[in-house]
Amino acid sequence: MSLSSIERLEPSRETPHAVGESPLWRADEQALYWVDIPAKQLHRVTPADGEHRQWTFPEQVACFSFDASGTLLAACETGLFAVRLGAPGHVAASAWERLAAPAFPASGMRFNDGRCDRQGRFWAGTMVADMSLASDAGSLFSFDEKGRLSAPLVDGLVTQNGLAFSPDSRTMYLSDSHPTVRRVWAFDFDAHSGAISHRRLFVDMNQYPGRPDGAAVDADGCYWTCANDGGRLLRFTPAGALDREVVLPVAKPSMCAFGGRDFDTLFVTSIRPGANANEHDGHVFAVRCGVQGLPEAPYAGALPELPAAGV
Repeated sequence: MSLSSIERLEPSRETPHAVGESPLWRADEQALYWVDIPAKQLHRVTPADGEHRQWTFPEQVACFSFDASGTLLAACETGLFAVRLGAPGHVAASAWERLAAPAFPASGMRFNDGRCDRQGRFWAGTMVADMSLASDAGSLFSFDEKGRLSAPLVDGLVTQNGLAFSPDSRTMYLSDSHPTVRRVWAFDFDAHSGAISHRRLFVDMNQYPGRPDGAAVDADGCYWTCANDGGRLLRFTPAGALDREVVLPVAKPSMCAFGGRDFDTLFVTSIRPGANANEHDGHVFAVRCGVQGLPEAPYAGALPELPAAGV
């Protein structure tokens, strides 16, 4: 299925993102945030007026959330950080505090895809940044409301991605988007404890175009995945059946998130390929997909009070 309502979020923006990722809608601001990983940048746009802001971090930031006060919880190269955003600009050292860091089992690792569950725990996975190595040193972690980083909860991941939670908080989804894997798994999820169990194959993306990159779950409980290298969004029912396909004007969609005033817009980031890029690759899109999503839960803990970040 192809939808006619696909628009560039910033149609006049000429500079594409190298690796646009982690879109997150903040309903209280009516604003979309996302990152460009190699540029070490966090971006913010209010679609109503097109205002754009950006912050440059001391290291690559891959995914993030906010706590109730508006402090950023960012998963970066060397760990999890609290960041207090202020005026756009470079993030000062005084506005940046490392909270926790895993013991990386290999060199050249960083965090990748992540988000909060509906109870406010932050989940994020790690990977070896050089995907050509096909290293399975990546793991999945959770960071609870008391500021405790878990031990690895899922091991053996090459390119961790696709993290999402069902509306009833009974199922967690996780993918590995590396070309050698291309699978999405489902887990039983205990909303009270945050425990995961009963890992099983949800979708084998080797049967479909593209690789299962970032994802979102809609209000009907269906799982939307960005088919990276496939140039489309694919929606799977809770039973794992493909029931909708949206062709996009980019080759490498990277992650999607619901937002807009009624949460009926799917915002999609993209990656600019190294060769044969078109004018849309590396930009962010707003897709009216005919369904509604759910708000993202903020981080349930209280992050440190820090001075504002912009300098």
